[in-house]
Amino acid sequence: MSKPYPLLFQPEFKERVWGGRALEQFGLNLPEGQIGEGWMIADHPNGTTTVANGELAGTGLDQIREQMGREWFGNKGFSEKNGRFPLLIKLLDCNDDLSVQVHPTDDYAGLPQGELGKTEMWYVLDAKPDAKIIYGLKEGVKREDLKTALENGSVMDSLQEVSVKAGDTFYIPAGTVHALCAGVVVAEIQQNSDTTYRIYDYNRPGLDGKPRELHVEDSLNVTAYEGSGATTMSTDQAVPGQWLQLAASPYFVVEKGIVEGEWSLGTTQDSFTILVTCEGEGTLTWEGGSQKFTSGQCFLLPANLGSYSLEGHAVVLRSYLP
Repeated sequence: MSKPYPLLFQPEFKERVWGGRALEQFGLNLPEGQIGEGWMIADHPNGTTTVANGELAGTGLDQIREQMGREWFGNKGFSEKNGRFPLLIKLLDCNDDLSVQVHPTDDYAGLPQGELGKTEMWYVLDAKPDAKIIYGLKEGVKREDLKTALENGSVMDSLQEVSVKAGDTFYIPAGTVHALCAGVVVAEIQQNSDTTYRIYDYNRPGLDGKPRELHVEDSLNVTAYEGSGATTMSTDQAVPGQWLQLAASPYFVVEKGIVEGEWSLGTTQDSFTILVTCEGEGTLTWEGGSQKFTSGQCFLLPANLGSYSLEGHAVVLRSYLP
């Protein structure tokens, strides 16, 4: 069995009607087209990333899961429902508004077979001065109100708009109506699911020139009208060498850290660790090796890696299973 080391993956890129070219700022080699999503760490039928560094280069995350098992992914590192890696890590470029959407919980009867619900969080990497997102329903909006608004074309009047800036973070439990809007680039940590119910899509055509499918009944069914537990925060109070918790859910914990100099850290047997470099650069060092890192790169650290350190000047997100 290979000795554990931090895994860097070749992203899977997805063209989206709302995408652009902003992910090139991270040095990523994008294919042609309107690239909205970079799946940075993925083990899903709709996209599986392969290792780009070290001894396991060319190996898919699904193969690593099958070969290395709990020793690498940790005691909590499997989805008991579908056996896949439990998280999906993305970078999103919103050159245009995304559809207004909502995600189901794990127990929703309408889920495709083998699929999970989708709780997620966003960390804003970049935002234009007037950037905003849609984040929940206005107070008092019930199912019948939302249904009527969709029928008469006034749905935007039922939604909360929130201004955003780089460094803001948004926790989005399943059931939260939401949409990223034009001019925002985010890192997304989420359950390993690709189930999205579109409520409204501005009556625009998709990449094929045809209207994109809406999922009105499913959306009305899964929306949390009394509140989903969504929370948001600015992260300006983060200080070097300390973790600031951004989101804690049954599916993941996400923290922000500022690297200034050398920071000694370590993994535990319970869970793998995912590091997302938001800005800056440095060196990731562990017993037996080192790896340069730069903004936009996402690493999967096996649970049995043990001690490691970050050295340089950078902002990173750390994610693991609770």
